[in-house]
Amino acid sequence: MEQKYNVSSNPHVRDGMTTSRIMQLVVIALLPATLFGIWNFGFRAFLVVAVTVASSVIFEWLYDHFMHKPNTVKDFSAVVTGLLLALNMPAQIPLWMPVLGSAFSIIVVKQLFGGLGQNFMNPALAGRCFLMISFAGRMTDFAVSDHFRGVVDTVTGATPLAALKTQGFVEGTSVPVQNLFFGNIQGTIGETSALAILIGAVILLVFKVIDLKIPLTYIGSFSVFVIIYMLCTGMGFDVNYLLSHLFGGGLMLGAWFMATDYVTTPITFKGQLVYGCCLGVVTAVFRLFGGSAEGVSYAIIFCNLLVPLIEKATYPAAFGKGGKKS
Repeated sequence: MEQKYNVSSNPHVRDGMTTSRIMQLVVIALLPATLFGIWNFGFRAFLVVAVTVASSVIFEWLYDHFMHKPNTVKDFSAVVTGLLLALNMPAQIPLWMPVLGSAFSIIVVKQLFGGLGQNFMNPALAGRCFLMISFAGRMTDFAVSDHFRGVVDTVTGATPLAALKTQGFVEGTSVPVQNLFFGNIQGTIGETSALAILIGAVILLVFKVIDLKIPLTYIGSFSVFVIIYMLCTGMGFDVNYLLSHLFGGGLMLGAWFMATDYVTTPITFKGQLVYGCCLGVVTAVFRLFGGSAEGVSYAIIFCNLLVPLIEKATYPAAFGKGGKKS
């Protein structure tokens, strides 16, 4: 055999989808929620989004520059981190706080652990939790815009989840489902409209950026837990109460856009199902029994830390191993 073949290292089959392309699609998918938040809360929301995204990109560039690393700004991961962080903040937050949150997300959580692909938890959620712990009052100063009734002024108040938490459940007092679905409620910039979030989720599914395993197991296990809670507490099944928990708060945004982060989720099929169930149960426990009305952000970063254990427990045995010896 005179002809020689040059065999390169694996992988031998590559997908045409690049990291920058994936991140660009995520940005496009987040546009419905972003634009609705800007329309709903006004120019102040636009400023928060612009400042957070810009500061995330700047911190990424500065770190790469001073650490003499290749510039990674063009992969759009910093844009996604900044946009997700902005959508998880109230519109009335002082503008220096998004800058501080961006610095924590990009420098501490992402870059100090090796950059994209090495972070141990979702950077945007880590930044949000950092701000929540440091400035709880400012991070829970929510507003709702009365565009739906022709009034542009914003009115501060409790979110639907906070109302359920403080007032307890009384039949007929939960927020109307149409307000939860279309976005006429208090909350952060990007979490109020379930419809806008679901439009973005469809974009991710159509372009195969994500699949249904983690979001559906997350939402499904959470729903089952809430239903069991209603039945065990003598509340009885009430669909409005369930939908208030599903659409009121960050569950939809977290399930479709942050729980599906490639870096911080298991790679095994069974692991993703276990991960989704853990997210649903932990979120329900935090919401129903914890001191906070929310729980999505803390649940996701807590389960991010469990991913190595989940992968170890669900990793399939190598071919030819684990069988019975004859």
